[in-house]
Amino acid sequence: MSIRPARMEDATALAAIYAPAVLHGTASFELDPPSAAEMATRLMKVKSHGWPWLVHVTMGQVDGYAYASQFRDRAAYRHCGECSVYVAPDAQRTGIGQALLMAVISESRSAGFRQMIAVIGDSSNESSIGLHASCGFERVGLLRQAGEKFGRSLDIVMMQRSLI
Repeated sequence: MSIRPARMEDATALAAIYAPAVLHGTASFELDPPSAAEMATRLMKVKSHGWPWLVHVTMGQVDGYAYASQFRDRAAYRHCGECSVYVAPDAQRTGIGQALLMAVISESRSAGFRQMIAVIGDSSNESSIGLHASCGFERVGLLRQAGEKFGRSLDIVMMQRSLI
C-alpha cells in the first residue's frame, strides 16, 4: 500500500471510485458521474495550481483519492483550501480515507494553505464527519436543506481545521 501523487493515467480509476458516490450516495451533490475525461480535466486544474491530488494504491490498483483546491476562487481565499476524499466501496473502513486525508493535509500545508474546509454532503453522513473529526477537523456550521438528491432535501456540514 502506498500514497503517491495522482497522474493523468489514473483518471479512469478516479472516475470509477467516484461514480458510486454520485449514483448511490449523498456525499456528493453531483447527479451524473463525470467521465474519465472530465476527471482528467479536474485533476489537471488542481495540479496546475500546485495543489495536491493524491491516490492510494494497493497491489497496483488505485483504491482511493484525496485532493485539495482553493475554497473559493477569489484571491482573499488563496490560503484556505477545501478537501475531498473518496475511497472505493470495497476498500472503505480500512484506514485508507484517514491516511489519504492526513497526507493531503500535509501536502496542502506545503502548497500554502493555512486553513482546510470540508464541505460534507448530508448531515447524516456520520462516516465522513467521523473521518474528518479523527483528523482534527471541528464542526463549524450547518447549511440546512442546501441540496436535493433522491427526492430528499440535504444539509451540508461544514468542518474546518487549521494547518498552521
